[in-house]
Amino acid sequence: MNEKLPDIKTDFALWYQEIVHKAELADHAPVRGCMVIRPYGYAIWELIKERLDKRIKETGHQNASFPLLIPESFLKREAQHVEGFAPELAVVTHAGGKELEEPLVVRPTSETIIHYMYAQWLKSWRDLPILINQWANVVRWEMRTRPFLRTTEFLWQEGHTAHETEQEAQEEALLLLKEYIDLCQNYLAVPVIAGVKSEKEKFPGADKTYTFEGVMPDGKALQMGTSHLISQSFAKAFNMAFQDRTGNLAYPYLTSWGATTRLVGAVIMVHGDKKGLILPPRIAPIQLVIVPILKKGEEASVLAAAQRIKDSLTNVRVQVDADDQKTPGAKFYHWEMKGVPLRLEIGPRDLAANQAIVTDRLTGTKKTISLDKLATEIPALLEAFQTQLFERAQANQKSHWHKAAKLAEFGPIMAEHNGIYQTGWCQRKECEEVLREYKATTRCLLDEKTFEYCFNCDRLSICDVIVGKAY
Repeated sequence: MNEKLPDIKTDFALWYQEIVHKAELADHAPVRGCMVIRPYGYAIWELIKERLDKRIKETGHQNASFPLLIPESFLKREAQHVEGFAPELAVVTHAGGKELEEPLVVRPTSETIIHYMYAQWLKSWRDLPILINQWANVVRWEMRTRPFLRTTEFLWQEGHTAHETEQEAQEEALLLLKEYIDLCQNYLAVPVIAGVKSEKEKFPGADKTYTFEGVMPDGKALQMGTSHLISQSFAKAFNMAFQDRTGNLAYPYLTSWGATTRLVGAVIMVHGDKKGLILPPRIAPIQLVIVPILKKGEEASVLAAAQRIKDSLTNVRVQVDADDQKTPGAKFYHWEMKGVPLRLEIGPRDLAANQAIVTDRLTGTKKTISLDKLATEIPALLEAFQTQLFERAQANQKSHWHKAAKLAEFGPIMAEHNGIYQTGWCQRKECEEVLREYKATTRCLLDEKTFEYCFNCDRLSICDVIVGKAY
């Protein structure tokens, strides 16, 4: 008997946990807050990684690898950085059977160790820019965890660059923000809101943090990644001096940017439904599953036809479910739970009629297609699926995105029903702190001004800001 998922509207958190488990994306590890990413979940991450890695390289960056363990003193060189990460650090104090002379921090991020190395490599302006990315795991000792969204250990990419001028660094930070937005919207089918983090919410040690935020079906925001203009603070902390074009010593302008396995969590939440996961075709490990309808005495011909169909769809990721121990209904349930975009059924009657039945996971629409036309019809259906999924997510974002002038009016509504609110802000910390009363924060500052006054006080607004509760 197939068990139903928790109700997505009344128990979104439990629904999410069950999706992760039943779709075989991840499992709990024996260490608190850690997860084991199962093959299907990892395959999704690999497809995301493949696309992003391609664009990272095409924009002039190279991959490298830096150590997991960082001397504790490195983090202390940049005061804001260590203060920001101190509560989340995991520290190694003993190794090889004895106490270490200096504790080693398990990397929460790699700015310090990478900038230490940049200082060794950078001698002249001719060595710039340095454009390096690494794919790695990091550890942040989170108090409350949830698979993919917030775990003690997670996978990510972190880019770290050094530039001759501030303008070049600014362009770099915006370039990668643009690439992240393209990834989210055109591959994950998740619309995002991009902007700048407030001084309070920005990355520790950065001059400016750019963010792209997704709006989940329950009305909460999810920070899906960030791109930071670090400027010269870390460069000076690590004595990253170089000889400039005039022969004087100068410091480079730095950036860092990253996206994590949290993107998988966003896909689960934004697209899933009461039947389970729904995957955007461009990051679906299986884009089409073929379910042969087996009749006694005709199994071989149907299975052979299914294999021929798979072999003919050379540009589609296809799997044939030839398990003869499960009923077609059980298979349908299984692949719906795993979010495969298209399902193709073929039995003896279909074979005789030279056709197959294709079902769309998003709408449940069934379509009879000639076997001769599958090679053109299936890719077209996948593209339409991708577009429809993004449009549906856009409609959800729009339904939760409100504009309101005063916190006193929208705060109680936001506290009870979630939703994100675009409003005006004077950019004073005192007003930002008031959001805590509603369990909300500033998500990002927008490059527009539609409100005359601050959401909390009577001062003039400097810019619009998105506020809301977040994961």
